Amino acid sequence: MLDVTVVVLEDGLASTAVMPMEIFHCAGRLWNELMGEATEPAFRVRIVSPTGAPTLSPYGLILGPQDSIDAVERSDIVIVPTSGLEMDEKLVENSALLPWLRRHHDQGAHVAGVCMGAAYLAEAGLLDGRVATTHWAVAEQLAARYPKVRWRPELFVTEDSRVLCSGGVCASMDISLHLVEKFCGHAVALQTAKALLLPMPRVHQSGYAMLPVSRAHADERIRAVESFLHANFRHDVSVATLADRAGLGARTFTRRFKAATGRLPADYLRALRMEAAKAMLERGAEPVQTISSAVGYDDVAFFRRLFKRGSGMTPTEYRAHFAPMAVRGY
Repeated sequence: MLDVTVVVLEDGLASTAVMPMEIFHCAGRLWNELMGEATEPAFRVRIVSPTGAPTLSPYGLILGPQDSIDAVERSDIVIVPTSGLEMDEKLVENSALLPWLRRHHDQGAHVAGVCMGAAYLAEAGLLDGRVATTHWAVAEQLAARYPKVRWRPELFVTEDSRVLCSGGVCASMDISLHLVEKFCGHAVALQTAKALLLPMPRVHQSGYAMLPVSRAHADERIRAVESFLHANFRHDVSVATLADRAGLGARTFTRRFKAATGRLPADYLRALRMEAAKAMLERGAEPVQTISSAVGYDDVAFFRRLFKRGSGMTPTEYRAHFAPMAVRGY
């Protein structure tokens, strides 16, 4: 059996630690039991905290570890969960994790950070020059703090040189099943997912993000153009028209628009249309063709390609995930 060490941290969302515990525990075991077959447990799960003391979640759930991190001599897999939004405070509070994570990676362990647990991997230097992901809402903050990391926040799971990351709380499920599949094969991973009624690992999290189309800025001329675009995103608008509204030359306008919003005008318009399409898919049952036309794309095939490129899902898949159950047909 392979050794899995799951770290539990104070103020963390318990599911980012508990879900990996349960998936690794059940791999090779639960499906076999349900089928009346002999069990073949694939992993031995150990639960630790930085000091060995129990940890308390923000909602009062106490998780009792078996040991401190110092009691772990070696592990095949190490899972680091999320631990609250106060990043500076938590990195100091759990600073003993950093050399411990480096040591286990040096010894050959696969080290995984769940959601904001990726910050510990980045702080330990394990993500420098490597591909990584995290929760979409903190992706920009971590990218600014750790510029050497090749951040891919649109992905649920990344793996690079035995360092893994997952984006979001429930992505603890994705990264755990990914590791089960890696070490035990697709059949065992699929059996584990079926036994627990879980989907197999997802790829993209961008469909779940609700990011602002523009960042905050103080350029009043550009803000006025943004207001115009919000009201008229269904129509094709040229850069020349927008520049005239701003009272600027086309090249100056484009430069100022990008500096203020972080996007070129065409990208900004496309983002507005995609957010409007998401809102329509979330609340109603209109045909995709109708939604495509409503947001400015008469070519529905082109709209589908753009939507999938931006969200990682087709419009139909997005509706199946996020629309009210009555819309989804249940």
